[in-house]
Amino acid sequence: MFGGYVRLLSVERLKMAKSPVWLLALVSPAIAVLVGLLANPGGNWLLLLAAMLTIHAMLFLPMLTAVFGSLVCRFEHGGGGWKQLMSLPLSRTGLYAAKLTIIMAMVGLTQLLFGGALLGVGAVQGMNGPIPWTVIAQSLLAGWVACLPLAALQLMVSFLWSSFAAPLALNFVFTVPNMLIANSQTYAPYYPWVQPLLAMMPSGGDDFGAFMVPTDTLLMVVLGSFVVFAIAGLTIFRYKEI
Repeated sequence: MFGGYVRLLSVERLKMAKSPVWLLALVSPAIAVLVGLLANPGGNWLLLLAAMLTIHAMLFLPMLTAVFGSLVCRFEHGGGGWKQLMSLPLSRTGLYAAKLTIIMAMVGLTQLLFGGALLGVGAVQGMNGPIPWTVIAQSLLAGWVACLPLAALQLMVSFLWSSFAAPLALNFVFTVPNMLIANSQTYAPYYPWVQPLLAMMPSGGDDFGAFMVPTDTLLMVVLGSFVVFAIAGLTIFRYKEI
């Protein structure tokens, strides 16, 4: 089974490599650079990180996750691709896992580029003190993990809907309210589209108080919702008639 998953993963990677989808990973980090250059962090790395990740994690990261999810299903929706694919002796579970892995790989690439953008802006800004490598790494990893529920949900929706634009429009509708929901300690931890922002925000006292959510609560909700969405998506993937 693992060998089949590796082969499917290789096929999915080759399909993505032939499209310009990887260039989308540059969009959010590039915009974050502009935000960082205009910010006035006073030499504080945490303030610079918070300034650059706000628009990145609040808007672009959730929307890019949706784009990646739609793109991994776009090829099969054209010309009866799903029927051809499902007629082959392939494991549907392996296919689902391979597509989800590709989505998260592209999210990971986006996060790494954002980390590089942060370091580059920090060098230009002439930041004081040593680089907080641990805080930056934790922020990038936490944001990546927080995208897992969105990736599973978007993969399920993109599989069900043949339209490329419809899943993106749905995700956009739910992403825009992040600007209001993020400030609610009651509802924000349970809203998947704002979880990347909450996860990436560094802990630094009153400066970030509006976004503070207990880490264990956020992690439990993120992993719990990922399990729910992944099981639902895999069930549909395995048993839906094509």
